[in-house]
Amino acid sequence: MTLDPVQQRSLSDQVVERLRAEIVEGRWQLGERIPPEPELMAELEVARGTLREALRALQYSGMLEIRRGDGTFVRATSEVPGALARSGGSLLDVLEARNTLEPQLARFAAERANADDIARITAALATRAAASDEDWVDADVAVHEAVARAAHNPILFEIYTALLPLLHESMRAAQSQEGFCRNEPRGHDEVLAAITHRDPEAAAASAAANLAATVEWHEALTR
Repeated sequence: MTLDPVQQRSLSDQVVERLRAEIVEGRWQLGERIPPEPELMAELEVARGTLREALRALQYSGMLEIRRGDGTFVRATSEVPGALARSGGSLLDVLEARNTLEPQLARFAAERANADDIARITAALATRAAASDEDWVDADVAVHEAVARAAHNPILFEIYTALLPLLHESMRAAQSQEGFCRNEPRGHDEVLAAITHRDPEAAAASAAANLAATVEWHEALTR
């Protein structure tokens, strides 16, 4: 059996790799607007068409978000969110994935959180409590991300943050449904209290109880 010859990579593929490296290595942060097209074209020495092809590829992968008239922003630090978004998972699928991760992340956070982590979660909860309906989902997702960060497991954090766009989308859809509760202490204030008191079991139980209540609410809506 003979091997196929190695194909030379296209210029746009090379640009994709260069831009991906800026994101993965942290030079462009999550949520940050990347440099404008003219600047990137000059630095990479490529034509506008080549650059835009690369940007579209990274948008499709889920790493970038192109906002017309506003610029291009870092949406994720890996291509996993894009794959998850294309999976077609339902709200129940998202809840099952969260149930696999969030109780364990809360348990680890109660064991490992430092003062900065606790301050970050406290601030996120305060923002959530004061948020308008328009901003509430962003604030709620920020609480969950802060707890996940406090678990100090980079692999689990990477997996969980890849789930956040789907979490955001599912929460946005749920927010307008009858019986939705935006002030649920389970999985939120109770988790912070358990983390502060170094009670891993209470933290995990609170996160699990919040998700169980959400599943029950969802199933009642769909009966």
